[in-house]
Amino acid sequence: MKANKSARRWWMAAAMLVVVAAIGRLAAGQGKAATPPAVPSPPEVGVIRVQGEAVSTYREYPARTYARDLVEVRGRVDGYVDRRLFEIGSDVRAGQVLYRLDVRPYEAEVARAQGALAQAAADIAQAEATRLKVRQDVNRLEPLAIREAVPKQDLDNALAARQAADAAVSARKASVEANRAILRTAELNLEYATIRAPISGRIGDSLLQVGGLVTKTSPQPLTTIVPLDPVWVRFQISEAELPLFRDAGLGAMPIQLVLSDGAVHPFEGRIENTLNSVNTRTGTMEVQAMFRNPDHTVVPGQFSRVRVRTGERANAVLVPLRAVQELQGQRSVLTLGADDTVQIRTVITGDRVDQRWIVERGLEPGEAVIVDGLQKVRPGSRATAHRETAPAPADGR
Repeated sequence: MKANKSARRWWMAAAMLVVVAAIGRLAAGQGKAATPPAVPSPPEVGVIRVQGEAVSTYREYPARTYARDLVEVRGRVDGYVDRRLFEIGSDVRAGQVLYRLDVRPYEAEVARAQGALAQAAADIAQAEATRLKVRQDVNRLEPLAIREAVPKQDLDNALAARQAADAAVSARKASVEANRAILRTAELNLEYATIRAPISGRIGDSLLQVGGLVTKTSPQPLTTIVPLDPVWVRFQISEAELPLFRDAGLGAMPIQLVLSDGAVHPFEGRIENTLNSVNTRTGTMEVQAMFRNPDHTVVPGQFSRVRVRTGERANAVLVPLRAVQELQGQRSVLTLGADDTVQIRTVITGDRVDQRWIVERGLEPGEAVIVDGLQKVRPGSRATAHRETAPAPADGR
């Protein structure tokens, strides 16, 4: 009996402990529920306060350099190449000797023409001597024939001989001129056997080697020369941009050449002309510009960009490219208001100035535009400006 009473007491004590533990846990849970949750602090973002600036507006276009006055070097006479006197890919001067052909056949032609001319000169001297004699005969017979001291037939014969002598001298003179022309042709052919550079520039590969036969009727040139100073650039503008270029004046628009490595060509260029029609397939027109290139650092065929200064703006509002978001053709920026509320602004952008857009509508000077931390916020939320980014210099470069 006593054992049963002890067991009951042990179980009652254990139950009391379990109840007390449960009540403690419940009280602890109620205390935690009563504690309000911690509110997260607003995210920090970087902003820029936009201001009206005086800037030059630029537009950039993909471009390609080319040689406007490329010259094909061709043979003007037939002959075998005896010597090649230039290095492939080197710069040559106008008049520099490029090839020498075998000149012996042309030297022989010059010698033969000189001999023929000398013979014609001797023939004319003989004809003039004959003409002098018959003129003397006529002068002697004319007074005698008047006095009938000699037969009139003798005077007629002398007059006929004088006429024949005059014709012979004229014929010999014509022969001299013909032989002189033949000699000049032979001398030109001899001169053409030495092939010279017609212009200054950079020479290409030699398509005919020493020992090859040059023919003046060959469709293939011996080599090509491209002038490198100046160098020309062509690029395309849209049909909508034609009034901009026309109103500004083609030759008055400053233009820069930006090479594929990002380097800017040290010499400013000049737009020289456009083509005479718009390409109906692309809706663009080709513009051609010229740049000085005295160091020959730019060569034809290079891909590049041209930067055209299109105008000046006095109070332009600019925002960095990274601050502008685009969705379904509409551009927008996030701004931070005076109460630290994030707002979305639809903007209309104009020309690009280096890494910034000119905002035509949608922003006012003095507003804070979020440029860093855009992924942390959304319109209507709050944010803290932890730093203010200084605007980049508006030089358009």
